[in-house]
Amino acid sequence: MNALSRDRRLSTAALLGAFAIGPAAILHFFGQHEVQIAGGVHFFGIGVSAGFAWLAAVILTLAGAREQDGRAVLVGTAFSVMAAILTVHGLSTPGFLAGDNGVVALSGAATLPAGGAVLALVALPMARTPRGVKPLLWLQGGLLVLIAVVGTVGILVPSTVPSVPEANSLPALILLALGLGFYTMLGLRAARTFLLTRRRSDLLVVFGIVLLVAALVPAMTLEYYELGWWLGHGWELIGIAFVGAPAALDLYRGAPSRPLAGDLRAAELVQAADAFMGPTVRALLLRLAEKDAYTEGHTRRVALLAVQMGEELGMAPIRLRHLAMGGLVHDIGKLSVSDAILQKPGPLDDEEFEVIRCHPEWGHDLVEELGVFPDAVARLVLDHHERLDGRGYPRGLTGGKLDLETRILSVCDVFDALRSTRVYREAWSQERALELLRSESDSSFDRECVEALERVLNRQELDVPAAAVA
Repeated sequence: MNALSRDRRLSTAALLGAFAIGPAAILHFFGQHEVQIAGGVHFFGIGVSAGFAWLAAVILTLAGAREQDGRAVLVGTAFSVMAAILTVHGLSTPGFLAGDNGVVALSGAATLPAGGAVLALVALPMARTPRGVKPLLWLQGGLLVLIAVVGTVGILVPSTVPSVPEANSLPALILLALGLGFYTMLGLRAARTFLLTRRRSDLLVVFGIVLLVAALVPAMTLEYYELGWWLGHGWELIGIAFVGAPAALDLYRGAPSRPLAGDLRAAELVQAADAFMGPTVRALLLRLAEKDAYTEGHTRRVALLAVQMGEELGMAPIRLRHLAMGGLVHDIGKLSVSDAILQKPGPLDDEEFEVIRCHPEWGHDLVEELGVFPDAVARLVLDHHERLDGRGYPRGLTGGKLDLETRILSVCDVFDALRSTRVYREAWSQERALELLRSESDSSFDRECVEALERVLNRQELDVPAAAVA
């Protein structure tokens, strides 16, 4: 999986498609084969699944309550609901601890849709605030009591719970549709998070959701005596582990789990570059900071502003990641510029400026030599000083050859440079810097990008607390 996730030639859709083909093919060719499996196998097999779910539920709930992380508590609630229903499902196995009853069918059908429904709530605003933790704990307790009561009554008095839904019945197909809707939502959130972070643990969550979908289908369409129904239980076990383990690992590291919420912003990739951008970017930024603290700070500010503009313009997650990475290393070629020029306490002369003009090419050669950066990042390093009218450097490209990422980065680069205090001039005001960008829109800079920058800056001003302004 590690090798696949690093192969730039394979998209996430292709990876997930290949991963999903296996369960789908098995169901198609072997799912309806009749099998005779003892009730004890079902009892103990479901016990293992329930055990994993309970373990994840306890870890996530306790950690979430301790850290006042409502999302972790809600994920713990989802796993506790699945664990409780699985426990009832296992205990109601006919011929083992109980006789014929309807609870076994109802609990088997309800496990995944119920868990998916609770997991889908992770994105609610209430789950993001400490105030939401206590109500979520009460919700978890109430759901567990309800499941325990229904399960106990159904096992002790089998006539009270009908054996529904039957495979391929209308209720079963409705549950299937609802479950697919919940897990599709979760899958899209997790896939977006993975495209931003490229972390293997986030990819594992996506694969886990795919397996839970694969388990949901036979649970609603096949009978207990068919092989696919039993295989679905196995996929359910693995899927629960794949989804729960990364969430628990994030909490262990002191970080919120993001794939199921899908609310990771591109700006956080820059703000927490050490965690999300990998060791190579981290090492380059450290070297740049040692070389020139101003340049290193400039690159972080430019990258942060660039991804905020990228989100404002609706860029896809993978392009936002490339933009974040390109922004962080766009001036890395200045490692090859002498300190005497880079830190000169005054304006550069023509000869010194010609040396500075070489840094995009030197940076491009460095990232190409390292061999770990996508082509889009290398292109940003090379082209961030290009202009729409062809008056930029080093290649003198014109507008038609400059992609959106380059246009964004060039605007942010100039804006931050103007807003920074240098030994040979004072920092420009925000309005003065914006006025220059406006005056050169459609000639040097992309007007849409300049307008996006203004919207981002205006929103930042509105987000400043009144006390801070005063």
